[in-house]
Amino acid sequence: MPFERYTARYEKWFEDNVPVYSSELDALRVNMPSFSRGIEVGVGSGRFAAPLNIYLGMDPASSMLDISRKRGIEVVRGVAEKLPFADSSFDLVLMVTTICFLDDIASAFREVNRILMPGGSFVMGFIDKNSPVGRSYQEKKANNIFYNLATFYSVEDAVSLLNASGFDDLFFTQTIFRDLKGIKDLEPVLHCHGQGSFVVIRAVK
Repeated sequence: MPFERYTARYEKWFEDNVPVYSSELDALRVNMPSFSRGIEVGVGSGRFAAPLNIYLGMDPASSMLDISRKRGIEVVRGVAEKLPFADSSFDLVLMVTTICFLDDIASAFREVNRILMPGGSFVMGFIDKNSPVGRSYQEKKANNIFYNLATFYSVEDAVSLLNASGFDDLFFTQTIFRDLKGIKDLEPVLHCHGQGSFVVIRAVK
């Protein structure tokens, strides 16, 4: 899988796009609840979990988990469609730019619901398929080592899947309002969705 083979290239993207990465972190922070036991599913190299004070992460790519571990995160190897945790184990589950890589998104969302405590939050950050960045990624996905097998989702798609998985109360933030190459400073974070390319949804069980 590309995340095993091209870990260094993945990490370099964050180093080359600090304002984009920082803006995405800000949009996540604004929509993060307080929590006592959280996990990031699809933790990758820990770029989001570590600064958001989430110290448990799961991912199928062992090379990514090695980097997460160095960032102070306890790691578990596994897939979102079959989470190796008991029912009602967490009060926060985070996924960032992960849903487009899931083999079975409906099963993954049901698993997230299962491991969340009642009143727990599922916080999900992703690129909206219908946004400028989303359309650009889709047009170029055939030549992108990470996105060539990705399935992109719109906000409406995500909301429908969340509702079908038992999530009701939804809260939105958004950022990234320009082409990525033109972003040299932090982007604003706004509530709702429909303008920004990076959307955060907090769904409460």
